[in-house]
Amino acid sequence: MSTSIFAFVVVLGILIFVHEFGHFLVARICGVGVEKFSLGFGPRVIGKKIGLTDYRLSAIPLGGYVKMVGDEPDAEIDPQLLPVSFTHKSLTRRFLIVAAGPAFNILLAVVIFFFLFLIAGTFVLQPTVGKVSPASAAAAGGLKAKDRIVAIDGQRLESWEEMAQIITESHGRTLHFTLQRGSRRFTVDITPQKKIVRNLFGENTPRYVIGITSGGDVTAVKLGVLQAALHSIEQTYEITKLTIVSVIKMIQGRISAKTLGGPLMIAQMAGQQARQGSANLAFFIAMLSINLAILNFLPIPVLDGGHLMFFTIEAVIRRPLSPRVREIAQQAGIFVLILLMIFVFYNDITRMFFS
Repeated sequence: MSTSIFAFVVVLGILIFVHEFGHFLVARICGVGVEKFSLGFGPRVIGKKIGLTDYRLSAIPLGGYVKMVGDEPDAEIDPQLLPVSFTHKSLTRRFLIVAAGPAFNILLAVVIFFFLFLIAGTFVLQPTVGKVSPASAAAAGGLKAKDRIVAIDGQRLESWEEMAQIITESHGRTLHFTLQRGSRRFTVDITPQKKIVRNLFGENTPRYVIGITSGGDVTAVKLGVLQAALHSIEQTYEITKLTIVSVIKMIQGRISAKTLGGPLMIAQMAGQQARQGSANLAFFIAMLSINLAILNFLPIPVLDGGHLMFFTIEAVIRRPLSPRVREIAQQAGIFVLILLMIFVFYNDITRMFFS
């Protein structure tokens, strides 16, 4: 339990700090004054005021905020502070400041993945045959367990993923497989078959396959700085894309909303990852950082995405929305977030005590 609590505090602290630091840094670059930089909500526990900014730790450690000069459209502002007022900055600068929080969470994931790849390298699943399904295209072509697929149509293969992609994109066209069986190398023609398979989300989807499973051979590959950087960007992109698709499918009802988790689930998982090692915990932080970024980009008033939505509307109609419209939208956004928090807490409790 103590490990879970400590890991939860570390994970949440890092995510909140990076998110709010993104807002803070871009606000200062854009010439906006910051009155408060707070980790946590509620009463101030400890802090230090430097210049205009009060850097503080607050009592409720479930978030954070950056209070900027004039960040409320109808707020009274000291005339001396008008040059550093958020409201009086251009629409582009306001957009950049708000988008910086979730953008920094994406950047955090890239940085974490970069160091993980640089230190540990990566692991490549080799195109080695495990099992061959009876009456499959592979069986008809004479493939056997432990065969290594060296190339397809003359294209040399470096991984199982490359092989799977070529087969999927064949659309049933006959492919020329170069195989290595012991010391013998030979070529066979195989025509992929269209099958209905379950994808990552449990949905039935058509796909071209040849009927083999992986032999599980994995090779460790060390990466240089440039390779680690490229892999980190690619990894972040793939996880971001998968997360966005998952959110869309959840909204569509194709994925159960019971998979959503809140603070209790995060604490539990953080503790598990911490016990498995610092690399696992770092990977978990990167995954969570991407999820936090996507959540904040959702067009829900109160969240960063809601503010970005308001700015987009302002750009289209060439004037800010009225304070009354913004107020109603903010209240609706708060209501949605409260419902979401109640739901994820319910999921957490159900998962922990009744599953």
